[in-house]
This record gives sequence, structure tokens and C-alpha cells, in this order.
Amino acid sequence: MREARTLGGWVIALFLAAMLVWVAIDTLAPPTGTKNHLFQVFADASGIAYFEPTGRLAVGVLEVLVALLVFIPLTRRFGAILGVLLMTGLAALIVQLMMLKVDIPVDVIGEGGAVTTATTDPSALFYLVLGLLIASLTLIFVHPGKDEPT
Repeated sequence: MREARTLGGWVIALFLAAMLVWVAIDTLAPPTGTKNHLFQVFADASGIAYFEPTGRLAVGVLEVLVALLVFIPLTRRFGAILGVLLMTGLAALIVQLMMLKVDIPVDVIGEGGAVTTATTDPSALFYLVLGLLIASLTLIFVHPGKDEPT
């Protein structure tokens, strides 16, 4: 049973770390010519100006930190707990946008590198955050922890 939990913990940890790094790259350094509009939308909807750029940079750094912590077995459970807290906060912010019926601008890179901005509802982003939240919660309970001395 312990081997299955160890394997499951590694699979979930690698998935979570890869997804968090992927999201952090878009948060911290969007592709050339594009912009991460999400945190500006948070700032506009809430009236808190610190969401862009301070909040965006803080969330990006936390995403990288959580990815690093869940990758290292010794700190995996702590990283998963931090991931739950981070994803819960992001889910709450996205639900706020959904309740206010605010669309999120998204930059799309087309043929020839032309960047166009389209708008979309935040539900797909909410499902991504919800999936990462569930993965973090699962990792807390699946990770076997230290071996007990015999």
C-alpha cells in the first residue's frame, strides 16, 4: 500500500508542479506582445490597485514556490497545503468575477505572430484553478510522509 501511495504522490506532485510552473510563466512573463489581463481585471472589479503588478508578481512567485515545494518529497505536504491556500484565494477571486459577470480579455497569437485580444468568461479559468485545488488537496492525503522507525 505504501508503494502505491508513493507512486500516486509522485504522479500528483509532478502534475501539480508542471501545471503551476506553466501558469507561473504566463503570470510572470507572458509571451512577447501579449499581456496578462487577469490581475488588471481583479484590480478594476475590486477597486484594489495592488493587484497589478504587485499581486500578479506575488502570485507568480508563490506558484513557483509551491511547485518547488511539492516537487521535493520532504516538503511536499507543506507545499500542497500552501497550494490549497493559494488556489482557494484565486478561486474566490475568479468566482467574484463570475458573479459580477465580468469577461476576461485574453490575448491570442494568430498566424504571423499577430496578437488579437478577445474576451471570454472566467469559467474555464475557474475549472483550471479548481482542478489544481483538488490535486493539492489529494496530495496532502496521498503523500505517505516519512517512514516510521521499526
